[in-house]
Amino acid sequence: MAVVVRAGAAPMVWLGVVAAAVGLVPEGLTGRVIGLYGGAAAFLVAAAVVASVHKGRYRELERDATRAARGDILQDRAVTVRNWRRTHRWWLLVAFAAAMAGAFAVPAAGGLLLTGAGAGLWLKARALGRREAAAEKLLWVRADWVDGGRPAGARVRGYRTTGPAAGDAAPGGARRR
Repeated sequence: MAVVVRAGAAPMVWLGVVAAAVGLVPEGLTGRVIGLYGGAAAFLVAAAVVASVHKGRYRELERDATRAARGDILQDRAVTVRNWRRTHRWWLLVAFAAAMAGAFAVPAAGGLLLTGAGAGLWLKARALGRREAAAEKLLWVRADWVDGGRPAGARVRGYRTTGPAAGDAAPGGARRR
């Protein structure tokens, strides 16, 4: 389940870093210094908001999680990441374009905002991983329940659990080494 949360973190962070770096080239309406300070504030706010959104829903689904049945469809980590990125590529492209266009008004702020959203997803996945490691079980969302890449969406009726050695993902959605 944390794999779905973590899937968007890397593209958002890298696209945000590129947009922020390119966004420093134009002077913008506010100037580079104000753009960087505004972007830093936007980074912190976005990371905090994204990391804390839907916490109650995640905990509720985690509390009511049941053992994965033989008939449950659980995907590999690579398939889950590929599906999430494929379904969200246009949104990522639009966010990147908006961050680049915003650089003409407030340099680097849009890129840092996008980076903050990615960092918030990464922080959320890390928190889920700590809870998975503490409980010594991995949380899964059935592949047919994932609603547009949302692991706590309306179609998700509950999480499934397996032992910590199951699958190809470590707690928190990272690749198993």
